[in-house]
Amino acid sequence: MPEFPNIILYAIPFFIISMGLELYVSIKVNRKTYETKYAFTSIAMGLGNVFLGFFSKAVVLLAFMVIYENFRIFTIPFAWWSLVLLLFADDFSYYWFHRISHENRLFWASHVVHHSSEHYNLSTALRQTWSGGFYSFIFWLWLPLIGFHPGMILLQMSVSLLYQFWIHTEAIDKMPKWFEAVMNTPSHHRVHHGSNPLYLDRNYAGIFIIWDKLFGTFQPELKDEKVIYGLVTNIKTYNPLKVAFNEWMAMGRDVFSGKKSIQDRAKYIVKPPGWKHDGTGKVSDDLRREWQESVHSGQCSVGSVQTAVGSPRFSVSSERSDYKPQTKDSSGFH
Repeated sequence: MPEFPNIILYAIPFFIISMGLELYVSIKVNRKTYETKYAFTSIAMGLGNVFLGFFSKAVVLLAFMVIYENFRIFTIPFAWWSLVLLLFADDFSYYWFHRISHENRLFWASHVVHHSSEHYNLSTALRQTWSGGFYSFIFWLWLPLIGFHPGMILLQMSVSLLYQFWIHTEAIDKMPKWFEAVMNTPSHHRVHHGSNPLYLDRNYAGIFIIWDKLFGTFQPELKDEKVIYGLVTNIKTYNPLKVAFNEWMAMGRDVFSGKKSIQDRAKYIVKPPGWKHDGTGKVSDDLRREWQESVHSGQCSVGSVQTAVGSPRFSVSSERSDYKPQTKDSSGFH
């Protein structure tokens, strides 16, 4: 088995050059894509992730090797066809990791970092967790079990991360239709970073958008529904330490404070972000349902109101842009 390089380290110059080009283009077209404080916070989070990655990857490699050496069912050779199989197997694992990271607060506590920027550009791709690498690998444990070598798995995980860098941009509107149909694209991923009720918890894809279409979590980007980036309740800080651990602290307060049953305390770890034991919390499905009811009631109330030229006084899109869901949840969720 050949040794595989850490391609993320080799890609750092590419990241820097790409961000510079994106910044140049955004200035030329007078689009305020970058804000200095947000960008530097994202870069700081990325550097911290790379540093801590030296330790978390050791944990991951050890876990993979223990399973591969002692429990593997088959031995899958290093060949072109096995790399193709691994491409899809890894992406399938990524989809479920990503989806659970939005549906389970323990995993959201680390993943929320990536959604904490209110701007969307290539630097946002660098805004990575400092804690998730130490436990999110459990979604990939089945790969060494069926016989993929740990080195191959880590390489493919890095390839997936590299692919997802370029989709964090507003500089690209839509790719060709055939590409949009199969692959994850900037348009699809902009939806994923939206805090709009329509866009919440959609498009979990890594490389292939097919998983979202297969499992019912796909939502196309709509022209009349501009993406609002960030969290439903934004954390409003540029401090990397607070960005990294804000949700961990909020979850800890919910678990250990107040008078609650042991069962309710445990639910603050396993339930979706926004859930509260007293019923006052709102998860993304609640916000989406409220939005849908608002749109429906808006359509009914203006259905008979016509302007002098016979067109509606306002459209569904105006209802969407005016609707701003409120939540009592102190922690932002997406």
